[in-house]
Order: sequence, then C-alpha cells, then structure tokens
Amino acid sequence: MRNKMDNLNVHNAASLYEAFKPEEALQLAKRLEIHYTPKHGSWLNIAEIELSIMGRQCLARRIADQDSLNHELKGWQDERNAGEKSVDWQFTTDDARVHLRRLYPNI
Repeated sequence: MRNKMDNLNVHNAASLYEAFKPEEALQLAKRLEIHYTPKHGSWLNIAEIELSIMGRQCLARRIADQDSLNHELKGWQDERNAGEKSVDWQFTTDDARVHLRRLYPNI
C-alpha cells in the first residue's frame, strides 16, 4: 500500500473499506495518520528536499534498531533546526500573476 496520500484523488479511511475486508481496513486505518496537503502547495517541494537531505545526511547507512533510528533522527533534527536553514523563495507574487494568470483576478 502507498504511504503517501495526495489531493490528486480523494483519499480517506473509507477508501480502505473498498479495498479490504472491514476488519483489515479498520486495522490499517488505525495505523494511518492522514495529512491533507493544499493543491497548490509549493512548500511540498521544500519538504521533499528536506527529506532528501535527511536521507543523505542521516539515513544513508544501516541503523540497527528503532531506538537507534529515533536517536539518530532526533540528533539530526536538532542540529538541522539549530542551523536555522531558510528558504530563498524565487517565485514572486509578480511572477505568479504572469504564470498563474487564471488564478488571479484582473487588477
């Protein structure tokens, strides 16, 4: 089963009941935490970049067990947050008015 849900199709716990027996669907639904993302969420690219960095800097090796993984991730997260990384947004409102004309009212 996919672990990433998006807004291209409507996903919710009810869709599990279409694919699995009720008992199994309930067990799966209890394990999921669904986060709905905005359709036009450019922040999602930033999140994907951050996950890629985490993979390269922290997870690109074998980690023996869950406790070690949690410890490593916490350390990486604390160090990353202390560095106060920021995003240099290149796409301005003026750019959006040109490239996404259909989403902006005429001014």
